[in-house]
Amino acid sequence: MITFQFTVRPDQGDPHGFDMGDMVVTGDFGTVDSAGHVPDQGMMIYLSVVQLLDSLREFLQGDARVLSYIGADTSFNLVVRRNKEGLSVAGKNGVIAQTTAPELTSAVLHAAKALGRSLPQEDTVRFDWENAIADFRPLVPNING
Repeated sequence: MITFQFTVRPDQGDPHGFDMGDMVVTGDFGTVDSAGHVPDQGMMIYLSVVQLLDSLREFLQGDARVLSYIGADTSFNLVVRRNKEGLSVAGKNGVIAQTTAPELTSAVLHAAKALGRSLPQEDTVRFDWENAIADFRPLVPNING
C-alpha cells in the first residue's frame, strides 16, 4: 500500500501556482514527509506535483531502472526503483513501500486531483497542471474522471 498527500502551507494569501507546500508519502515500511526539517524541505507544491507526474510518466513508459525525483525549490527527494516484485519507493532513510505501477499511479493521481481543486482556474500554472494530469491519467487503471 502507498498513499500520497500534497498540502499547501497556510498564510500565503490567495492561492496561486507558486504556493509553498508539503508532500507526505506513506507505505507499509514507513513515511517520508517534507515538513518539519532543518533546513526546510517545503516546496513549490503545484510545480513539484506537475514535475512528479511528468517524471513518473516518463519513467513508467520508459525502461529506466531508477527514478530519482527532487521537488521544485527543495531538497526533498523520492527514489523509485524497478525490481522483481514491481516498484520500490524510498526516501533518504530507505524503502517505505513496495508497490505496483497501477497502485502507485492511482495514489499519485488521487492526491494530485485533490490538491488541484485549490488551484485557481485563471492561475498561470493551471495550463501545465491540466496537461500533466491529462498526460498521466492513461497510466491509471479504472479511472473515473
